[in-house]
Amino acid sequence: MTNGLRLLTGAAVLAVFLLGLWQSQARATDLTARQVTERLFRADPAAPPDFSNMDLRELDLSGLNFKGAALRGSDLFGADLSGADLSKTDLSNARLDRVILIGARLDGANLSGATMLRPSAFSSLLATVGEASSFAGANLRGAKIFGRFNNANLSGANLTGATLAPFNETGFIEHIWRTELAGANLSGATLADADLSYTLLAFSNLRGADLSRAVLKNADLTRADLTGADLTSADLTGADLYGANLTGVRGLETALGLESARNFEKAIR
Repeated sequence: MTNGLRLLTGAAVLAVFLLGLWQSQARATDLTARQVTERLFRADPAAPPDFSNMDLRELDLSGLNFKGAALRGSDLFGADLSGADLSKTDLSNARLDRVILIGARLDGANLSGATMLRPSAFSSLLATVGEASSFAGANLRGAKIFGRFNNANLSGANLTGATLAPFNETGFIEHIWRTELAGANLSGATLADADLSYTLLAFSNLRGADLSRAVLKNADLTRADLTGADLTSADLTGADLYGANLTGVRGLETALGLESARNFEKAIR
């Protein structure tokens, strides 16, 4: 075999190897962004489109009205949902990790069992109110959430058993260390049995919220408004209660770890 033939054969083998590697890593999504847009445009609101269990990763779906579509178990990793209206959609058990949520609306959506890890919720580090997402009345029961949701509207949302605590082995580059809900509206929300360890809840509105049995270990509740909230058997070990409004709070006498909570004497009662 001549040297030229050996080189040609070696190059062909390398090309085949690289092609196979590319194909194994570049699996196509089930639909293109255009196909999703067309289906939504043609859809009758009385018969919402069904995208359940579809691979929709990294698609640009910004600004779309999903008309209450079914997205059960869908994979939306890295998708751009900025400005999208996902109100009343069914996103149960969906993967929403790394999605772009700037100005997105998910009011009344079903996100039970979904994962929403490190979404891009703001265009900068300022976390402005105008860019915050809305989850008013959404079902986030058992969801796994981690990221920046400052100023978000979660009024009346159901976060029973949800996990917002930091965890190990995320597979992502670490640039935040706790879930942020500073200034968020959680009035009337259900957070029973939720894990809110280390969560930043400073200046948040938790008026009338159900926090019974919630884990608030080392949570920052600085100047949070908990007027009329239910803290029955909640774990406040190491939580910061500086300036928190505890007026009319129910079940405070049953709360765990209150003796180790920081600045309890500086809370409003």
